[in-house]
Amino acid sequence: MNGQPLTDQAAPLRLGTRRSALAMAQSGMVAREVTRVTGRPVELVEITTYGDVSREALAQIGGTGVFVSALRDALLEGRIDFAVHSLKDLPTAAPEGLVLAAVPEREDVRDALVSQEGLGLEELTEKLAGAGRETRIGTGSPRRAAQLNAWAAARGASVVTTPIRGNVDTRIGFVASGELDAVVLAAAGLNRLGRADEISRHLDPELMLPAPGQGALAIECTGADTALAAALAALDHAPTRVAVTAERALLAALEAGCSAPVGALATWHPGSGDGPPELQLEGVVGTVDGATLLKMSANGPLVLDETAGQQAQALGHALAARLLAAGASTLMGERAR
Repeated sequence: MNGQPLTDQAAPLRLGTRRSALAMAQSGMVAREVTRVTGRPVELVEITTYGDVSREALAQIGGTGVFVSALRDALLEGRIDFAVHSLKDLPTAAPEGLVLAAVPEREDVRDALVSQEGLGLEELTEKLAGAGRETRIGTGSPRRAAQLNAWAAARGASVVTTPIRGNVDTRIGFVASGELDAVVLAAAGLNRLGRADEISRHLDPELMLPAPGQGALAIECTGADTALAAALAALDHAPTRVAVTAERALLAALEAGCSAPVGALATWHPGSGDGPPELQLEGVVGTVDGATLLKMSANGPLVLDETAGQQAQALGHALAARLLAAGASTLMGERAR
């Protein structure tokens, strides 16, 4: 694409995507929207990332960027024209030569429980406690484990969190086979795969704050391809972008990677006669065992203008400073540099 005018209809735009069913579904959605706004056909180019082939736990292989680096390499080498990522997988450091052209409107931000007999957390733990055993819940996320374990400790429930990897079928299969009593997955992924009916319960952010950027997609292209970047910008959703900007600023200021036990959720409120537009940000940092959970929130006026990104970043940095002052750095293990 580099060097070719966007109006050139000779060849389709090449969209780089991971090979997983979820990534392909997400990329297919974006491809249709890109065709709608540009008039260009789009072909999917499947790329295998290190995170796809490694069987190690994400916390062991570093989490940050393991699903992204190969796609970015393909962009910089000109093998694809743009890429679609799950935004929560993106490292917070901006890559040289690439631009985040669009952040489409966010899907459901919540985590979801898929459990035996479709039971909620309280029902499940109470039933199994009555049978004299602990509740086994699978998740590959230290963030989810920290908040689940804290929830269990506060209620005196016996919960064991088990690290798992694999695609959606594999993870839900642990429940179907009886190996686990429940697993926790992102509701957005199940929705995009057309599998929302398999969700037993949505987990309210009050119980479990999502990962920074969860439910959002990132559309990335090279900075040199200004025509394509401008066209892709038509898919940008300003309230979603400011929200994820604040969440990722918090993550960056904490020097925490994608696999750290950190949750964040920002919500933009358009304002009314009673007050100006406002961005609210919640953050949580904890130990994986749930013994300590540090949760804080911040809010500030935010108008969706050319300074919105800077305002959102400032809010994320301010909340991170408060969390660090309260001892967050001692809860995350080794911090990213």
